Amino acid sequence: MRLTLNTLLLASGLLMAGAASATTTTYQYCSTAGCRIGGSQMVTSNYAHTKYPVVFAHGMFGFSSILGSVDYWYGIPQDLAANGAAVFETQVAALNSSEVRGEQLLSQVKQILAITGASKVNLIGHSHGNQSIRYVAGMIPNQVASATSIGGPTFGLPLADDYLKIAKTPVLGSVVSAAINAFGSLIGVSSGHYYDENIVAAMTSVSTAGAAAFNVKFPAGVPTTACGNGAYLANGVRYYSWSGTGVVTNIFDPSDALLALTSLTVQGPSDGGIPQCSSHLGQVIRDNYNQNHLDEINQTFGLVNVFSVSPVVLYRQHANRLKVAGL
Repeated sequence: MRLTLNTLLLASGLLMAGAASATTTTYQYCSTAGCRIGGSQMVTSNYAHTKYPVVFAHGMFGFSSILGSVDYWYGIPQDLAANGAAVFETQVAALNSSEVRGEQLLSQVKQILAITGASKVNLIGHSHGNQSIRYVAGMIPNQVASATSIGGPTFGLPLADDYLKIAKTPVLGSVVSAAINAFGSLIGVSSGHYYDENIVAAMTSVSTAGAAAFNVKFPAGVPTTACGNGAYLANGVRYYSWSGTGVVTNIFDPSDALLALTSLTVQGPSDGGIPQCSSHLGQVIRDNYNQNHLDEINQTFGLVNVFSVSPVVLYRQHANRLKVAGL
């Protein structure tokens, strides 16, 4: 086909019109001090365009973004934003009790509701973020559309039970806890925020006894049978969960070696720390992805199992699940 001047001009005009009609959206980082824009993405579809904003809550030793360039949820907020979602990454204390972290998240959720004008939010929590989102959903259920736990210790973390024994050891326990608290503070400072850190309070919260006590206070979505599903809908909030049972999933990921060690504290399948059945909350989407505890958030830097479904895809699919459910 011969290209004429008119054809070229028409093609150029269509490209310019397409560029003009393209939209961008932002994702934001939040703390108790407020929210700020983390970056912007070109919107390529509305596949993940949920009715309510998606709010992420990190786990123990977590953060929103280190030095403004490394997200805890590596590549996930950007993908969701590109697919039409309004995304907020929150930051609470890296190490503290479920109640302290829950109150910090609650404060940020209220800010997000005010910023967006939305009436509700969709909460997604990883690891200890399980208790954070459940705390918020329990405190303001009428302003939470859904709460999704990823690799969360609903029934506790065996490693926490072991750590608390070490913490009670004279001298050694205090020294180890002080060093870990200092590391938690470093994480906060590196991400631009400072919170009081308390590893003993954190481990107490996710210990077997601590998790059981939390479940009494916030029973919504908690399974009542061994390794079963919990209530899908409680107090108007939809509850979901998923997790993995992989440990060493990528030989190039140095964190896999650490998870191989922590997996020794667990009897039966786990993601390297969280027992398979302990991760259950609400509707269990799946509890045996070939992912370890850090793969579940696409860490380290996306070095995950290349033969398993991408964690980024799982979050995109879940956002679409929420969208279809009218959330």
